[in-house]
Amino acid sequence: MWTPSTPFAPPGTKAALEEGEAFTPRFDAHGLVACVTVDHASGDVLMLAWMNAEALAETLQTGIAHYWSRSRQSLWRKGDTSGQIQKIVEMRTDCDQDAILLKVEVGGDGGACHTGRRSCFYRSVQLTDQGPVLTFDR
Repeated sequence: MWTPSTPFAPPGTKAALEEGEAFTPRFDAHGLVACVTVDHASGDVLMLAWMNAEALAETLQTGIAHYWSRSRQSLWRKGDTSGQIQKIVEMRTDCDQDAILLKVEVGGDGGACHTGRRSCFYRSVQLTDQGPVLTFDR
């Protein structure tokens, strides 16, 4: 049984990961799992972040997105400083449970990026004769 203090059993067999009902996320060697966050209404990709077991457990327990900041080496509840709190509408995992997808309602100004933009994915990579260049969304 899941509890916040003992949140996740170790991953099982390939068949159990892919076809079983147990949520057993596969954290990488650094104890992290990738998390893609999208706006539940528009489907816009807002951000990619990382979760450790504590962040994932806090997200499940509170219904608010929590992440692990690799640069600060600390747990972070999205929106505490920006007001852009992400309320979980739906959580999914991929076939081998090594990635999380969050569908969220965003509070505040509806943005997700620390630059003030709605999405962290605000640039396109364009291939030119001189090599790849970035173009900014308007």
